[in-house]
Amino acid sequence: MSNDIDRAGVARAYAAWAPVYDFVFGAVFDQGRKSTIEIADAIGGRVLDVGVGTGLSLSAYSRSTRLCGVDISEPMLRKAQERVRALNLTNVETLSVMDARNLAFPDGAFDAVVAQYVITAVPDPEGTLDDFVRVLKPGGELILVNHIGAESGPRKIFELAFAPLARRLGWRPEFPWDRLANWAAKHGGVTLIERRPMPPMGHFSLIRYRKS
Repeated sequence: MSNDIDRAGVARAYAAWAPVYDFVFGAVFDQGRKSTIEIADAIGGRVLDVGVGTGLSLSAYSRSTRLCGVDISEPMLRKAQERVRALNLTNVETLSVMDARNLAFPDGAFDAVVAQYVITAVPDPEGTLDDFVRVLKPGGELILVNHIGAESGPRKIFELAFAPLARRLGWRPEFPWDRLANWAAKHGGVTLIERRPMPPMGHFSLIRYRKS
C-alpha cells in the first residue's frame, strides 16, 4: 500500500500544477491553511512547513514565527522564493527542495511541523509521519490538514473509482482514517489532541498530534 504512488511521479505532477496551483486550489484550501497557521502561530518559535508549494501560506504566518519551508517540486518552490522576496518575508529562514520522508534537519529542530494536504501525496505516509515527529521537539505539535476518505456511501464509491486518475495527478483520494490511527498507535510517541472537519463540506480534517 505504501508504494501505490512514487516520488518521481509526484514531483512531475506538482511541477505541472505549479503555474496554476494558486488559482485552482487557493480558495478551496483556504480555511485549512488559515486554521493550521493560527495554531502554529499560537505555538510560536520555529515552524517547519512541509509541502510549502508556491508559498501561498507564508505571508499569513505571524512575522514572529520563524519558518522553514520544504517541497518536492522545484518549480513550485521557485514561486515560493519569488513570493518571499516580493513580500520581504524576513521570518522565512530557508526554502529547500526536500523529500518529506527524509528531512535534512536534526532531531528536535522545530516547535511545530505543519503539513497541509501532504500526507495523501507521499509514497510512504507512515514513514513520512515518523520523520515529521523526529524533527519535533518534545511537546511540539504535528499539525495536519488533509482529505480523509469516506468510510462508506456514495463518496467512498466515487473516491475508489477516481483513485487511478488521482494518482496520476499526485495524490490518493481514498486515504482512510485508520491509516493515521494505526500509525499513531504503532509509533507510540504521539497523542492525538484534536480532529475536526474542514470545508468544503467536511471532506478535509484538521488533525493535531503532540509529541511525548
